Amino acid sequence: MAEIKASFFVECEELLESLQDGLQAMLDGEHDEETINVVFRAAHSIKGGAGAFGLDQLVSFAHQYETVLDLVRAGKLVPDAAALRSFFSAADILSDLVRASRDGTEIDGSRRDSVLGDLAALAGENGDTGEEEADTVDFQPMALSLDLPALDLDAALDTVPGDDAEGTTFRISFKPHPDLYGSGNEPLFILRSLSKLGRATIRLISDEVPVLSHLDDDKGYLSWEIELVTEFDQDFIDEAFEFVTDVCDLEITQGPGTVSPADIDAVEPQIGTDVDAPDIHEQIDVIPTASQTTVAPPDPGNASEKAAPVQAQSTIRVGLDKIDRLMNLVGELVINQAMLSQSMSEAGVPANSDVAQGLDEFMQLTRDIQDSVMTIRAQPVKSLFQRMSRIVREASAELGKNVRLKTDGETTEVDKTVIERLADPLTHMIRNAVDHGLESNEKRAMAGKKPEGTVTLSAAHRSGRVIIEVSDDGGGINREKVRQKAVENGLIAEDAQLSDTEIDGLLFMPGFSTATEISALSGRGVGMDVVKTAIQSLGGRVTIKSRAGKGTKSSISLPLTLAVLDGMVVEVAGETLVMPLGSILETLTLTDDNLRKLDAGNYVVEIRGGFAPLIDLGVSLGYREKRDSYQGAIVLVIGSEDGARSTIVVDSIQDQRQVVIKGLQSIFSNPPGVAAATILGDGQIALILDPIELTRGRAPLAAAA
Repeated sequence: MAEIKASFFVECEELLESLQDGLQAMLDGEHDEETINVVFRAAHSIKGGAGAFGLDQLVSFAHQYETVLDLVRAGKLVPDAAALRSFFSAADILSDLVRASRDGTEIDGSRRDSVLGDLAALAGENGDTGEEEADTVDFQPMALSLDLPALDLDAALDTVPGDDAEGTTFRISFKPHPDLYGSGNEPLFILRSLSKLGRATIRLISDEVPVLSHLDDDKGYLSWEIELVTEFDQDFIDEAFEFVTDVCDLEITQGPGTVSPADIDAVEPQIGTDVDAPDIHEQIDVIPTASQTTVAPPDPGNASEKAAPVQAQSTIRVGLDKIDRLMNLVGELVINQAMLSQSMSEAGVPANSDVAQGLDEFMQLTRDIQDSVMTIRAQPVKSLFQRMSRIVREASAELGKNVRLKTDGETTEVDKTVIERLADPLTHMIRNAVDHGLESNEKRAMAGKKPEGTVTLSAAHRSGRVIIEVSDDGGGINREKVRQKAVENGLIAEDAQLSDTEIDGLLFMPGFSTATEISALSGRGVGMDVVKTAIQSLGGRVTIKSRAGKGTKSSISLPLTLAVLDGMVVEVAGETLVMPLGSILETLTLTDDNLRKLDAGNYVVEIRGGFAPLIDLGVSLGYREKRDSYQGAIVLVIGSEDGARSTIVVDSIQDQRQVVIKGLQSIFSNPPGVAAATILGDGQIALILDPIELTRGRAPLAAAA
């Protein structure tokens, strides 16, 4: 049972993702029937599964949510902006309840009750329990004899049975147990699902219903017999009973049945009349609680609609620890392959020999295995982006701003470990964008901007790295205010000359904040420095760009994986180092034609009509003094995410190979310019450098005297 319950919570995460997708589509103006059904089915499926495990709070909330969504399906409730805000809030609470049920914790009851009140208001309820009236009314019980008309199943099931239905006939016997009702499931929804598969003739069996005085509300007395003529196979019928198979008696047989349409008219449940009661006869109209929208059965001839469930890929859930172990083994395989290659090179084995060719095939196989394992670990950032949608909603509501989140590149895949550790820094950045980046509604109106501010969250693969950007259309960074605050805090001298980029970089200093008031979102001096530390621990970088009156963009650059990378092995001052291949645009040998000396005594390199600063890697790392001349030197042309270029001098290029990343954070505290370390084929340890960090803010190399 514990394993089944764990699988249920995993499925809940998928259903919650579908729910958020559907709500976002509705917010974007897509109010088609299928989009609304996706949202409804997600809430209904969560409720059904939760009922099977006795998760009463989750069932109760999901039931109220489902009730309101059913009004939308029926066309009785138009999902305007206010309704969608309530739906998003309800989705957030539903997500909290799922995780609280999984972890055995509690959620904020007041917020849940507030959202329930909003849903009740949308459903047209006034929330009055009638308890006060019950205290003052002298209630006298009265025995009644009720005469009920036949139940109009066609109206209740939103279908008009046709006589021309073709296909296989199924006979279904369905008797719910009391636990089915207690778990929040509704037989009417199940019968409606069956009616959409074809022509369903349904007969209510009420023989077991006792007289009113003997009625026990803890028991279930009703059952149904259904004759379904459909062109779908039995898998679709089984799906309708997916969440109730263990709380009902169910029998499905194939072949002609005995239920006829005339049986429906003959169904007239009678309540026993042996009760000694006044001669009062009251006729009660049965009002269907379900949608009145007529839904045509799906077309079996439509290949895409019919084949979709059949073509769904089968999956297997594997613990992350097993994948991590597999990744470690792949890393060891890469190291051993490098050692074999090194040994063969030292032994002078000819490149055209059978052994050398076999090693080449082994190298290709190693890369294929590594790529496959990385594909298993990689996950789209969509789940992370959806969490940020909630952050935007809550922050904008607290600040009284109209803010909308736009996302792009949700299918971009990143290592699962990276996604998990990105949540906190990305939350800081999103809150900063809403709080500091976007102006108040009044200021936006004065600036001639749209009343609704926009925060854009995007992800993409670029230059062998993952780039995640948070941008807003606010007023931009007030650099004068930032500079003045830095002077007041003693971070810079009052006469310091700083560029715009350097001023923006002050925001990453510990304890720095420009907020004048402390709020739940800002003003305590904790924020962007935490972001920078967290991103650096992932081997990444974070930068800020801003334009006055146009907005601010914060960019996170991360490696695709924390396990293996393609690198160029270079030698500098007798030391072997590794440069990530994704950062290297090209290599050059310096000549009089491309080496230039500036008036200030600095060197630059002319590259394809532009100039890039020259940096000696040996000097930067403290391995040696500056050279007298750089004629004939080998340089690596480094490209950053923003398109800037620089050149790094190395002594020689030894090889290009895959290397296994070994983190240094547990031993050293983020040495500048060093991203990690690796083990080479000869067993030597080599540092993996961060070329962008090495070149950022460095002046061109001063000319030797």
